[in-house]
Amino acid sequence: MTEPPEASAAPAAADPGPPGDHPDTRPGNPASAAPATGPRSVTARATLAGAVVSALLIVAIVLGSRMLRNFDSALLPYAVATVFLAFGVAYRYTVWISAPGARRLFKQGWRSLFSYENFRQAPTALPKMIATYLGFQKFLGARSHARWAAHQLIFWGCVLAALITFPLTWGWFTFTSGSGSGPGYEMRIWGIKVLGFDSLSVLGWLMFHGLDIAAVLVIPGASYFLWRRMKDRGASTGQRFAYDLVPLIALIVISVTGLLLTFSSIFLHGGGYQFLAILHMVSVVFTLIYIPFGKFFHIVQRPAAVGMQLFKYTGRQDDKVFACRRCEEPIDTGPYVENLRGTMRDLSLDFDAWAEYCPRCKRVLRGSAYLSHVKKGFK
Repeated sequence: MTEPPEASAAPAAADPGPPGDHPDTRPGNPASAAPATGPRSVTARATLAGAVVSALLIVAIVLGSRMLRNFDSALLPYAVATVFLAFGVAYRYTVWISAPGARRLFKQGWRSLFSYENFRQAPTALPKMIATYLGFQKFLGARSHARWAAHQLIFWGCVLAALITFPLTWGWFTFTSGSGSGPGYEMRIWGIKVLGFDSLSVLGWLMFHGLDIAAVLVIPGASYFLWRRMKDRGASTGQRFAYDLVPLIALIVISVTGLLLTFSSIFLHGGGYQFLAILHMVSVVFTLIYIPFGKFFHIVQRPAAVGMQLFKYTGRQDDKVFACRRCEEPIDTGPYVENLRGTMRDLSLDFDAWAEYCPRCKRVLRGSAYLSHVKKGFK
C-alpha cells in the first residue's frame, strides 16, 4: 500500500540528518502531532469538523432518499457506519493538516491546484497527474511491477465497490421493476429514472453483479500483499498486525463473504444466507469504521499529494531548480526547498539550512564535522 502524501512527496535531498533526526510529518508520529495552536484547540476543531461533516451526510441521506422513502432499512447498519466514517475522516484529516509540515504541504498544494497561472502554463498537467498519480499510480511501478499490478486490482475493485455500495446504502440509487419480478428494471437516481435495462441481458448481469466483479479484483490483489508480508523479509521486518495485516484480511473477508452470498442465492437456494449476510455486514461495518484510524487513511490523504506534485512540476517548468550549495547539483525546485525550510523553522529545528545541500554533500559535511570536533578531540 502507498505511504501518506507528505512522506512520499518529500525528496531525499531534504533529509537533514540520520533517519532518527528527520522531521516526519506522518500522522501517528508524535513529533508531527504537536500543532502550533496546542492539542486542545486542535481536538476541538477536529471534533467540530467531524460533527459538521457527519450532519451534512445525514441531511444528504435524508434528502437524497426522498425523505427516506427510498431508504432500505435493512441497510441501516451500513448507513450508520458511513456516518461514523465521515466523522472519523473529517476528525483525523483536521488533526493531520494541523501539523506544521502537513499544513504547509496542504496549503501549497491547494494554491497550486487553483492557480490560474499554473493552468495557463500547463493546462494538461493536472488531468495527467490525476490519471497517472491517482488512477494508475505509476510511481508504484518503479518499485515493483507485481506490487503495482496488485495495488491496481485493489484500487479499482474498491473504487467500483464504493461507487455501488455507498449510493445504494444511502438510498440514492434504486432498482425497480414494473412487473414486480422483472426482467425489465429501471435504475433511478434520487427518484429520477436514468436507465432502463433487461436483467437477463449483459448490461443487466453487470448491473446486478458489480460487487462480485469488485470482489474478484480485490481478492488476488489483497492476497498477494498478504503473501508478501508473510514471505518477504523486508516487508515483514517492521510490520504491525493491526496496521499492516488487518486491512488486507478485512478486504479478503468482505470480498469472500460477498461472493458466498451470491453463491448461496444461486446454487444453494439461500442456504446459509442469513449467517453470511451478518458476517458480511459485520466485516464491512468494521472496515468502514477502521478506515480513518488505520492504514486505509492514506486513501484519503493521497489526493492531497496531487496538488503538491503540481507545485513541484510548475517549479520545474519555470526552471526554478535549486542547486546544492556545495557541489551545485540540482536538488529540487526552489519553491519546494524554501517550503521545506519553512516547515523546519515551524518545527523549531535549527538546521533548516541543510535543506540547501544534496544528500551526498550532507554526508560529507557531517563526516568532516565529526572528524574535526570529535575524533581530533581524543588526540
